[in-house]
Amino acid sequence: MLTPEPAFGRGTVIGLSLKIHISGNMDKTESIMALAALAQPTRLDIFRLLVGGEPLGFPAGELARRLTVPQNTLSGHLGILSRAGLVTSQRLSRSIVYRANVERLQATILFLLKDCCGGSTEICAPLIADLTPCRTQKAHAHD
Repeated sequence: MLTPEPAFGRGTVIGLSLKIHISGNMDKTESIMALAALAQPTRLDIFRLLVGGEPLGFPAGELARRLTVPQNTLSGHLGILSRAGLVTSQRLSRSIVYRANVERLQATILFLLKDCCGGSTEICAPLIADLTPCRTQKAHAHD
């Protein structure tokens, strides 16, 4: 059993367990953990930059430079995003490259939209259509 640790500020205790069910579904606690990690301006900026940098990611120094965030501050924010399962890291030579965990992002979005609009496709369709361009923009950028 993992002991919870204060990860998101004074008075907030979040458990360390990060399991997405075999079916691919997240539970409420996991969604809260992901959303809480993003509920801070610098962390949201970091995550959005990482999502935009997929699939290559960014070395820590490049993230700090682009966001004008001190390295030690960036490290703390990356730790919180990592514990929430939103960011992965890999050592490449002398650098650590950070990437957005797109599967975790997808699971969080699906959790939020799971019961969308009571199944009314005429209401849900425009919302889902608005999510589609992110794939087509990247595809056209490589043409």
